[in-house]
Amino acid sequence: SVLRKPQLHEYDGRRNRRKLLVVCPFFLYKMSKKRTCYFYDAEVGNYYYGTGHPMKPHRIRMTHNLLLNYGLYKKMEIYRPKRASKKEMAQFHSDDYVKFLQLITPDNMHEYSKQLQRFNVGEDCPVFDGMYQFCQISTGGSIGGAVKLNHGEADIAINWGGGLHHAKKSEASGFCYINDIVLAILELLKYHARVLYIDIDIHHGDGVEEAFYTTDRVMTVSFHKFGEYFPGTGDIRDIGADKGKYYSVNFPLRDGIDDESYESIFKPIIQKVMDWYRPGAIVLQCGADSLSGDRLGCFNLSLKGHGECVKFVESFGVPLLVLGGGGYTIRNVARCWSYETSLLLGSDISDELPFNDYLDYYGPDFRLHITPTNMENLNDPKYLEKMKCALTLQPIFNFFFYSVVSQHNSSFLFQNQANRKSAQSGRRTGCVNGRCAA
Repeated sequence: SVLRKPQLHEYDGRRNRRKLLVVCPFFLYKMSKKRTCYFYDAEVGNYYYGTGHPMKPHRIRMTHNLLLNYGLYKKMEIYRPKRASKKEMAQFHSDDYVKFLQLITPDNMHEYSKQLQRFNVGEDCPVFDGMYQFCQISTGGSIGGAVKLNHGEADIAINWGGGLHHAKKSEASGFCYINDIVLAILELLKYHARVLYIDIDIHHGDGVEEAFYTTDRVMTVSFHKFGEYFPGTGDIRDIGADKGKYYSVNFPLRDGIDDESYESIFKPIIQKVMDWYRPGAIVLQCGADSLSGDRLGCFNLSLKGHGECVKFVESFGVPLLVLGGGGYTIRNVARCWSYETSLLLGSDISDELPFNDYLDYYGPDFRLHITPTNMENLNDPKYLEKMKCALTLQPIFNFFFYSVVSQHNSSFLFQNQANRKSAQSGRRTGCVNGRCAA
């Protein structure tokens, strides 16, 4: 008999998929041959925010050049994105805001002083030559990736020029003008009942969370630095409202988190979300400012630690849109997104960087991987346990959370056999070993 090709958008739980793979190796072969499309516009690196501004679109050109010289382009379908139209942007943003972005230039900005203040365009979000065209490119790639996933023409879509998660409906914020992520999710919702958004940028994905705060059709999960840090949102108590209550998940983190600590929270929480929410598609924002040594960041992740999140999300076999985001030490951004492209393609690449147009940026070692610093990790096990315990107080986490966490980190929760009874009672109360979240 002819075996039916598995429908990747019909996610039925990671464990169930594993059973299928064991029973029929044919599925393993099919699912290892994932079709990946990649969006890039050669002009994106020409745009310039201004002297001294940390956001540098040139990093996207550097990433693309590494992908070419590693030979990864041969394993992807490469597209130049169609530039997003004003009508497409207005699917989320207000008409007057989009019109303002279209009209404003460095030459005429003195005529729009009131609008500049109203739309928060100024220092962090400056007016620069080609600003609107830059937004069109970024947004067009993300929408284009969503369309490819919707039509079943790709299993993974990549747009490293996207991921600008701070932009609001009528306001620029955090170097972001148009929220390509929200627009891509709206496109995915045309075909999928539920979409999961995951954000591993060091900054909270406030613009995306705000856009879908009152709906249960989009679940947002953000792991970010919290406390006297931009944008100041993303408290663990921010859980959504109305129909969207409990569909916003925020894990606030402190300075210095390393690979081991990050993995100990990321994998169990995402596993639980996948088991419970069962999305039809996933959007993963891969901001590289959570890497060690970032110009604006204060985390201590290596490329392998950051990439492990990408690899884990990809392993569920759900249609996946992968986007860029923050990242201000541009040589490390290019390293990171090139490495994560290789993970998505299932291709090993050398730690020794190939010759490329920007090789001088990567001195003195000219290596792909970076070495984390010896900065102190302020996310001690007690703090991470407290945050995970607090998340279990949300009804959607009550049922599965402890079994999932114990699979990944049983030694962390259960110090010895004597505390098991105490932990079991905690399943009913939201406490672990008698300690409740504040």
